[in-house]
Amino acid sequence: MASIPLKKKNRAVSGKPSSTFLGQWGMFLRQFIKHPGMIGSVIPSSQMLVDSMLEGVDWQRTRLFVEYGPGVGTFTRPILDRLHPDATLLAIDLNLDFVAYLEAEIDDPRLRIVHGSAADVRRFIKEAGYAQADYVLSGIPFSTLPGGVGEAICAETRSVLKTGGAFLVYQYSGYVRRLLSPLFDEIGDRVEWRNIPPCRMFTAVKREILAQVA
Repeated sequence: MASIPLKKKNRAVSGKPSSTFLGQWGMFLRQFIKHPGMIGSVIPSSQMLVDSMLEGVDWQRTRLFVEYGPGVGTFTRPILDRLHPDATLLAIDLNLDFVAYLEAEIDDPRLRIVHGSAADVRRFIKEAGYAQADYVLSGIPFSTLPGGVGEAICAETRSVLKTGGAFLVYQYSGYVRRLLSPLFDEIGDRVEWRNIPPCRMFTAVKREILAQVA
């Protein structure tokens, strides 16, 4: 799918949305009912999960942060609150309703929203004017994706990460680990119990593979 950079409306700035929490929750619930396989949980992520997932990010160094499936912006807004003034947040979502919602609710020049698949992340990064990303965050429910799609997304993600960059994944099952293991030799795995339901958090770091000297 083609990327769609959308016009910004002066309704909100960075982490200060004009809509209420109930409005966000209602939008999230409607989309869960319409597309249950695309959304991991009927309940948006808790603030504790957001903080736990983002606590290890080197915000001073980061210049491109990519988010897969931003939804109603549960992570998008906190990322922008932390992001360097000269950095970019590239948000990729297959759901046009979510894309339109974020475009209307968040007015921040650092945010670039595109409609499309995370499997095309390499093209979207190039269109945004970058070669590689520092971090990629994903809440896509990998266990419900069609065969081969999860593998493709993980492989493309590793290819676009800088050396030392990380793929941050939050899931309600451990399924994604079998997709990450062949690609990343350093994978952190922990649980955030202060979320409904408790959530698995994976940090897959890309390390440079050194040539072996005979």
